Amino acid sequence: SRFETCWPALMKDSHGVIIIFNPELPSHLKEIEMWYSCFVQQQPLLDTQCLLVAHHKPGSAGDTENLSLAYPLNKVKLIHSNLEDDPEDVRMEFMKYFRSIITFISESREREEMSIIS
Repeated sequence: SRFETCWPALMKDSHGVIIIFNPELPSHLKEIEMWYSCFVQQQPLLDTQCLLVAHHKPGSAGDTENLSLAYPLNKVKLIHSNLEDDPEDVRMEFMKYFRSIITFISESREREEMSIIS
């Protein structure tokens, strides 16, 4: 990808990664493995700091709802977004994800401060 030279700058000090993909495209299923490897495993971030979003286009086949991803992607929280059907559901999942990231950041800050003090 021609943006690969920018990746280190994008990754620097990041606390979370959201990967959005089209579950109907087999090529996307391969690509998300690469994104996960680069942006999550190599950082390294925890799986809880990553969110996968399978985005269904309006009028799409919908039978990908029971999408099963292979290891290690199957350890990551996966949500389905279909803004036609239930945008509220997706909003709630995003809020949960952001809350968990904020909690993670504040806990790691506290740990850092405690290690400086002790």
